[in-house]
Amino acid sequence: MSAPGIGYTCMSEQSDPRWLVRDARAAEEAGFDTVVFSDHASPWLTSQGHAPYAWSVLGAVAATTSRVELMTYVTCPTVRYHPAIVAQKAATVQILSEGRFVLGLGSGENLNEHVVGHGWPAVEERQDMLVEACEIISNLFDGDLLTYAGEYFRVDSHRLWDVPEHRVPIAVAISGEKSATRFSPLADHAIAVEPDAALKAWDAARETGQQPSRKIGQMPVSWGSDKDAAIARAHEQFRWFAGGWKVNADLPTTAGFAGATQFVRPEDVAGQIPCGNDVDAVVEAASAYFEAGFTDLALVQIGGEHQEEFLAAAKSDIIPALREAAQGSDPSPS
Repeated sequence: MSAPGIGYTCMSEQSDPRWLVRDARAAEEAGFDTVVFSDHASPWLTSQGHAPYAWSVLGAVAATTSRVELMTYVTCPTVRYHPAIVAQKAATVQILSEGRFVLGLGSGENLNEHVVGHGWPAVEERQDMLVEACEIISNLFDGDLLTYAGEYFRVDSHRLWDVPEHRVPIAVAISGEKSATRFSPLADHAIAVEPDAALKAWDAARETGQQPSRKIGQMPVSWGSDKDAAIARAHEQFRWFAGGWKVNADLPTTAGFAGATQFVRPEDVAGQIPCGNDVDAVVEAASAYFEAGFTDLALVQIGGEHQEEFLAAAKSDIIPALREAAQGSDPSPS
């Protein structure tokens, strides 16, 4: 296996926008390859307490970093945003970052998309909308004048006037074999948050002439010298994670997530998320992704005010250990 991409997550739901810019710079200095940004209108739980506008943060980070790759993880281009506007934003960030941006797209969650008052479509309709959005965005990246009439979206005589020298790669979030098969021909890379078999379907659906794709995962960590405090923090701010995406995609409010997770115990969270300061525990959890064929893994440090200790440990111990583990893994053949 080639050297993996080790990423860091600027999680907008848990941090002030100024902290996100600070942490992205620190992540670059710590040696991370990629910094990914959640694009949310609301936190998952009230205890997280933040939801700044990701695209403003991206502009600031593009101006204050020089090496690290930047990526949305992920943007929903179908309800809260029109896909033509997403294409414009992505092209602008690509220019500002001098070719370091990847546009991560997904079908979204009710929590973030219902806020514009257009309702929340069923999953099949959301997937259909995302197909149209990918087509529009990709066509606009060509730089030509576009008129598009789909079932869900229209574009009337529009083009991107500032087209980046390096085309913006598109990555799409998948959650099973069906979505993997559908979106693989439309995207450059895959995004998934669980080390399951969907990546095999993604590779099988690649069309002749498509370039090899990256598979980009994400994994939460609650790093800290006090393990009990790390578990308590993970339970307070990240127990929403336990519901799985079929539940998480449809709940509309932080109150809904609080109610759905009221019986999740701290020990349940600790069983799913590495907590404390054990590098081996982080490597063990990450190894499932590498063995499943993921080429990149972005870590989420839980707790907006608890990044400094994690970033220091990442630089000295976690990143080197993950690279060694990935090099020694035997990913399942696709």
